[in-house]
Amino acid sequence: MKVTAKKNEQVANMIFGSIYPHYLNRIIKNGRTKEELDQVITWFTGFDQDTLQVLIDEKVSFRSFFEKATIHPNEHMIKGVVCGYRIEEIENEFTLYKQCRQMEKLIDELAKGRKMEKILRQEKK
Repeated sequence: MKVTAKKNEQVANMIFGSIYPHYLNRIIKNGRTKEELDQVITWFTGFDQDTLQVLIDEKVSFRSFFEKATIHPNEHMIKGVVCGYRIEEIENEFTLYKQCRQMEKLIDELAKGRKMEKILRQEKK
């Protein structure tokens, strides 16, 4: 599927704190913990635990959430399909949408029981 400007804008305006409980429910239902979810999100965004909680409490949009984030330098290693979109094929003009899908891919992997060392991608030495 192709990302449209309308879809990108819809995601940009969604409130991160309203989606976070859905992420949490999904991973808990699959035997993972809130700490693991937060570890994945903080790895990807560069936020510490306190900042993540403040952003949830302040009800920031995904736009604001990702504008404040320092995306991990290994984000290019996050590949695959999420919600029908192949991450590596999302156009550069839709960076926010791509970052959202990358984070969701990490959360999907967590929910599916993937080992944390694989989720938190490291360059091979």
